[in-house]
Amino acid sequence: MKLKNSLIGLVFSVFAASSLASSGMEGQPAPDFALKSSSGENLRLSEYRGDVVMINFWATWCGPCRQEMPLLDELYTRYQRVGFNLLGVNIDDDSRRAMKMIDELGVNFPVLFDARKEVSKLYEVDAMPVTVLVDREGTVRHVHHGYKPGYEEKYLDQIRSLLRE
Repeated sequence: MKLKNSLIGLVFSVFAASSLASSGMEGQPAPDFALKSSSGENLRLSEYRGDVVMINFWATWCGPCRQEMPLLDELYTRYQRVGFNLLGVNIDDDSRRAMKMIDELGVNFPVLFDARKEVSKLYEVDAMPVTVLVDREGTVRHVHHGYKPGYEEKYLDQIRSLLRE
């Protein structure tokens, strides 16, 4: 019996550690926020309740961010009409650099500015980029740290799955 309890405890500890490693935010309500956007208006996450929302934290100095942004814009353009939204949250101190980059890349999704890093802290962003998928009910379902070519296929699968729910 002692051995069985020890094994159960060990399995539970491993499970707890692995689920923490994925992200403490998954399965939790997405923290609400409002930030000024590139169009000049303030946008609030809770206004998108009922849609699947991707929140992508990025910076102009981040090479992988620059690489994935046109791919994210394709997802946004393709799925916006069926209830998908994408909010790009830029963490640069100077929003002018971000505006220049989104103009260069021809990005159409809303870009928000988090110069004080308050929203980034709410979402436990510790590296760039971080991509968070929120379901229609406002629950964080997936968190991705970093970007490598091919991640957009995983995003696509997850977006389609959340849109079907």
